[in-house]
Amino acid sequence: MLTCVEGAYREGRVDLLETPAGVHQARVIVTFLPAELTPPSRPDLTCGEAAELRWKLSAWEEDWNAPGMEAYDEL
Repeated sequence: MLTCVEGAYREGRVDLLETPAGVHQARVIVTFLPAELTPPSRPDLTCGEAAELRWKLSAWEEDWNAPGMEAYDEL
């Protein structure tokens, strides 16, 4: 299972905003984002919470994308 944690890179060091639960040692992939470096803020949703929300909403995906539903976009 993949775990996402936000952090910041400064002077050769990666500082994480939170400690991943249940991870004591692991391989990592660090992706540098093209954004202004400001003090990191806590995201509104964690990656796990976003994945859970996506899973819950997937039950409505077929209805949401059904023909004719675009009429509701103008309401």
